Amino acid sequence: MTQTNRSVVLSSRPKGIPQAEHFTVQDGPVPELPDGSVLVKTSFWSADPAQRGWANDAPNYLPPVEIGAPMRGFAVGEVIASRNADYAEGELVSGMLGWSRYAISDGSNIDRKVTETDLSPSMSLGILGLNGVTAYFGLLDICAAKASDTVVVSTAAGAVGSAVGQIAKVLGCRTVGITSSKQKMSLCADKFGYDATINYKEQDVAQALRAACPDGVDCYFDNTCGPISDAVMTHLAQGARIAICGTAALADWDPIPLGPRVHRQLLVARACMQGFIAFDYRPQFPEAIAQLADWLRSGRLSANEHILDGADAARDAIAMLYRGENTGKLLIRVD
Repeated sequence: MTQTNRSVVLSSRPKGIPQAEHFTVQDGPVPELPDGSVLVKTSFWSADPAQRGWANDAPNYLPPVEIGAPMRGFAVGEVIASRNADYAEGELVSGMLGWSRYAISDGSNIDRKVTETDLSPSMSLGILGLNGVTAYFGLLDICAAKASDTVVVSTAAGAVGSAVGQIAKVLGCRTVGITSSKQKMSLCADKFGYDATINYKEQDVAQALRAACPDGVDCYFDNTCGPISDAVMTHLAQGARIAICGTAALADWDPIPLGPRVHRQLLVARACMQGFIAFDYRPQFPEAIAQLADWLRSGRLSANEHILDGADAARDAIAMLYRGENTGKLLIRVD
């Protein structure tokens, strides 16, 4: 095979949010295919907030990406050669294949075969991938949302937040989205169906929450931590449930930033706050993906994608997420 394998490599260790300068685009040969493995030609790479933790040398649920290695990340692509009986040439697969045009896999880092051929394969990295299942289990299991609950979502226009808001509407909840611009407020209201929106850059969040949630917040899906979450904590309804999904507002984790204490609010509201990651639910992924796909087909869910082109654009993708510049699930089209 004479094709070039282009990869986005972590070339230096960031402290905090990875920037374009921490990555290098490298070309090399397509790797040889060993027994028991498949060769996947990727078509889309995913940019996710979790990659910040994978690039940093800090305690995490996965070891840090090694310097000089392709950036760890989710990708979808076609099996173009197989020496593994579980996968046939021509099948679409998605998983932690990394930011390389061609990826070798023994199957252990493939999450699933993408069988929703009536939907774009890129959706397997967003609404039908980690983002969708994170929203699904975080809202249904951790938050235990039910009809008539008031659900508040931070980063409400993002890939996870927009799914949370829409699933909450399917359940019959009232939804309040916190986001960062007038454009994203319009997106939340017009495309994702939020009942109320708050622009944290231009509004006093605590004051806006008092108006938007007169009976308090029953469920808070927290993608930010920081000042936004501090404001939400002062408006918890009795029996509130809080899912800690992300920490986008924290520029650095060392030292751990200290904000207002939440103990009193949790006590008075008899509230429950729990952190989680989607991988906790890996055996249940098929259940979630099947339901999400059905909601997409019926029009009850809508997916917004923000697509960058080529490996060079990928170098700044993670930083772009944290600058809040994307207007949907951030993806890189490989070729």
